[in-house]
Amino acid sequence: MRYSIEHKHETRERILDAAARLFRREGYGGSGIGPLTKEAGVTNGAFYGHFKSKGEAFRAVVLAGMEQVKQAIAMLKGEQGATWRRSFIAFYLGQRRTCDLGESCALASLSPEVMRADDETREAYEQVLSSIFEEVSSGLRDLPGDDHDDRAIALMSLLAGGVTLARAVRDPAMSERIASAVARYATALTEPEKGD
Repeated sequence: MRYSIEHKHETRERILDAAARLFRREGYGGSGIGPLTKEAGVTNGAFYGHFKSKGEAFRAVVLAGMEQVKQAIAMLKGEQGATWRRSFIAFYLGQRRTCDLGESCALASLSPEVMRADDETREAYEQVLSSIFEEVSSGLRDLPGDDHDDRAIALMSLLAGGVTLARAVRDPAMSERIASAVARYATALTEPEKGD
């Protein structure tokens, strides 16, 4: 039986959605093809009809998740102008810190897995990460100085690292304290210095 292009696309998306949840929750090493296909509701054959390996599916999940981060930033910038920064920081340290791990931000949840990935995945990750930095940097151009690129790198590193630490602790008060401290310094990075 031959499937339509639409059916094939839907199956691929279902596999990617399931893989994204599983890789975020269980990590790359803790996610096998069997649990992945079960979560997606497809057969192993359907999986291999779309991906040559678990590594290829992981790469696709990482790149799609990183692209979502970039698109969210672009959308906020378009909707809110210079005020996008406060909204993004609040969202990232709020909802992205407290949502189910399977739905968490790819930047915070999958970056540690990328460190152990193959060179092709790491190179693709680096390209998308650079484009996120560029998107953030272009939203900081109204700030004085010429360090917008460095501020963008520092902001995203602070947010992703902060979420990672806040998720790792068990004490909700400690998690909140981490998020509050990160928010304070992230906001300071994205606002004109006093006297400017």
